[in-house]
Amino acid sequence: MKRNHIVFLTHYFPPEVNAPANRTFEHAKEWISEIDITIVTNFPNHPDGKIFPGYKNRLLQKEIIDGINVVRLWTFITPNEGIILRTLNYVIFMLAAIVYVVFSRIKFDLIVATTPQFFCGLAGKWISKIKRKPFILELRDLWPESIIAVGALKNRLLIKTLERTELNLYKAATRVVSVTSSFKSNLISRGIDPDKIDVIFNGVSVTNFTNGKEISNKELKKFLDDGFKCGYIGTIGMAHSIGTLIRAAEKLKDTPIKFVIVGSGAERERLEKEIAEKGLKNIKIFPIQSKSEIASIINKIDLFCVHLKNEPLFKTVIPSKLFEGMIMKKPILIGVNGEARKIVESARGGLYFEPENYQDLIDKIGFYYNNTEYIKSHGENGYRFVLEKFDRIKLAADFLNIIKCLLNENPQVEKILDNSLHG
Repeated sequence: MKRNHIVFLTHYFPPEVNAPANRTFEHAKEWISEIDITIVTNFPNHPDGKIFPGYKNRLLQKEIIDGINVVRLWTFITPNEGIILRTLNYVIFMLAAIVYVVFSRIKFDLIVATTPQFFCGLAGKWISKIKRKPFILELRDLWPESIIAVGALKNRLLIKTLERTELNLYKAATRVVSVTSSFKSNLISRGIDPDKIDVIFNGVSVTNFTNGKEISNKELKKFLDDGFKCGYIGTIGMAHSIGTLIRAAEKLKDTPIKFVIVGSGAERERLEKEIAEKGLKNIKIFPIQSKSEIASIINKIDLFCVHLKNEPLFKTVIPSKLFEGMIMKKPILIGVNGEARKIVESARGGLYFEPENYQDLIDKIGFYYNNTEYIKSHGENGYRFVLEKFDRIKLAADFLNIIKCLLNENPQVEKILDNSLHG
C-alpha cells in the first residue's frame, strides 16, 4: 500500500534546540511509522547566527536524522537580532523553499508549514497553490503582532501591509493548527472559519527528560552546586525581559538565593554587561547547552522561571519551556498572564507573579524559600498534570489524525482545497 508523503517547512530544526525545532522533530519521529516526511529547513544557526559544527551553509544538503528525511537549503545567516537582517533571512528561506519544492520533482500529498514568523507559512501557501495540494499552517505565534508588542516594528503602513498578508495566509490554509486556544479565538474574531482551526498544544517528550546527560560546562556545573537556585532556560530576547530577574537578583545579592540563566538571544550581551556593571555574583548567564543536558540542568535548580514582558498579546502565549520545568517536578514561577498562568494554577504546580514586577517575583521566591514543603508538592502536581494533558506523544497522534483526515478520510477535502486555493 502506498504511503502518504508530506513536506514540512520549518525555519528551525535540530541540532537547534528552540521550541519550534523540538516540536517539529518530536512530532516527525512519531509520524514516520505511518507516513513519509521530508523536512525542508535551513542550516542550523539559531540563535547566534553561527553555523553549527559539522555543517556548512551550502546550496543544498540532504541528511537523515532518526529516520526523517531532512533537506537543508542555503540562506542568509544572521543573528536573531535586528529586524531588517532577520527579515531578509526569512524571505530568502521562503523563496528557496518554494523553488526547491516546486522544481525538485519531489512527490508529496500535503504541505505543512510552521511559524513563528509567517514567511515560512507563505512558502507553504504558494507551494500549495502551485502544486494544488492541501496546506496545513501550524500557528505558533501571532506575527507581526509579537514584534509590534516588543517595540521592534512601528511603521504603521508596514504593519497594515503585514497584517493584511497575515490574514490572507490564514484564509488560504486548508487547515490551521494553533498551539493555543487564544490564537484560535483571535483568528475567529478576524473572520477565519472556526471549523478549519484545530488546537494542538505544545507539550513535552517524557523520554527526553528521564536520562539527561551530565552537565559538561564546568563553570555552569560549579555555579549549580550550592545556594537556592531560580533558573531560566531559553531564548534571551526582547520579549522575555530578563532584566526583571537581574533586578530581583540585585535586591537578593546578600542572600543564599541565586539566579542561573541558560540561553542565547538578542539581549544576552547587553544583559551580561549590566550584570558585570552591577558587580552581581548571584546571577550568571551561560550559553545554551545541548538538548541532552537540559534535564540535568533543570534537575539542579529549585524553582523554574518562565517570563515574558507585560504586554496584552502575551496573555495568548504558552511558552513550551513551561512543560519542561513541570516534567522535571520543579515549581513554576510563571511571569506570564493568560493561558500559561491558567495551566500552572490549574495544575497547582507553581505561583504566578506579575510580569516585569521584580518585587512580586522576590516575594514568590521568598515563599518557597521559607516553605520548602511546597517545592516538592507543587513539583509533583505539575508533573502529574503534564503527563495527563501535555504528553508530546499523545499530542503528535492528534496532529497526525488531522493530517490523515485531510488525506484519506474527509469527503470535503477537495471542496476545502478548492476554496483555500482561491483565498
